[in-house]
Amino acid sequence: MRIEYPSSIDAIPAAQWNALVGLCTPVTHAFLSALERSGCVRAETGWVPDHVALYDGDRLAGALPGYRKFHSYGEYVFDWAWAEALERSGRAYYPKLLCASPFTPVPGPRLLAIDAAARTGLLDAWLEHARTQGVSSAHLLFPDAESLDAVSRAGMLLRTSVQFHWHNHGYRDFDDFLASLSASKRKKIRQERRRVAELGVTVRIVEGRDITDSELELFVRCYRNTYRVRAQRPYLNQTFFEALRQDMPEGLVLFVASRQGRDFACAMNLRDRERLYGRWWGEIEHHPFVHFEVCYYQGIAYSIEHGMKVFEGGAQGEHKMARGFTPVETFSAHWLRDPDMREAVADYLARERAGVARHIDELEDRSPFRQRCASEDAAPTPGDRV
Repeated sequence: MRIEYPSSIDAIPAAQWNALVGLCTPVTHAFLSALERSGCVRAETGWVPDHVALYDGDRLAGALPGYRKFHSYGEYVFDWAWAEALERSGRAYYPKLLCASPFTPVPGPRLLAIDAAARTGLLDAWLEHARTQGVSSAHLLFPDAESLDAVSRAGMLLRTSVQFHWHNHGYRDFDDFLASLSASKRKKIRQERRRVAELGVTVRIVEGRDITDSELELFVRCYRNTYRVRAQRPYLNQTFFEALRQDMPEGLVLFVASRQGRDFACAMNLRDRERLYGRWWGEIEHHPFVHFEVCYYQGIAYSIEHGMKVFEGGAQGEHKMARGFTPVETFSAHWLRDPDMREAVADYLARERAGVARHIDELEDRSPFRQRCASEDAAPTPGDRV
């Protein structure tokens, strides 16, 4: 076995990388390459590519999307307090190593490998790289089950968090999904969708290469404006989205909202054969409930129509539960060089895990779905008709 540390994803043949990926769109070669070639990921933005490649002869046996980070933006697992604590003691927290899909909190494969042995060798090489490079820490975010098992066995500290995903239980259509919800949630969704329809808003779906230049430009304008309204700087640029349309069109789904013949809001989603990933949203004029329609209800309807198993609505957002999403535990793994820091963080994470577990239990008690019983009348009540 041979280990290399490419400073660009394009140093690894795309076909070999993708053969290890499986279904997860946000760690495909095209996605990561688009981030680098567009300049969204580069030294000037605080993301220095530092990938790991494990070769068996000329064959790529393992790969890890790695970065040297000089801040903690764009990660969705927040360690600012850790950085502050270490720096108060006179030691530097940055740079650190990160294994993740940049700006994309989508759980999926992180230790890409042909088998368990290659996965273990890949992780060992990455952690040894962290030690020899003198960084303060190494962090692996949103792993799938196989990657999670490997980091657990390696003794990395585990952190839990919560996302909200919609699951397809074999629904025939959107009305069938609505029928599975409690009466109050069903009524709320119908009211919100009716309000959007009364505004004269329509939504069209455009996929892949059918996304025109003008539609892509509209989406980027909406995306930028939403960051501007929040007084924030967007992570991504038009060159990145153009690269996605060019190199992985089969993974793009755009929902475009129009009113009185004018397009004014968009949601860009990623997809693979099994999952829809709600990723980026923006608007250039605001109307009530349009965000819910474009970002949630259209995605649910699309997932049902196309047989998607899961629609991931992105990080955070308990309000998603009222729209049929349910809590899902997600993970990250952390290695810290300083033994005192490691001990303090381990203690913190143990208490945090207990709190997250209680929080998930509380959320599950607020499930939006009907609690069925044998004597329940399946017909909706009069008050449920809106």
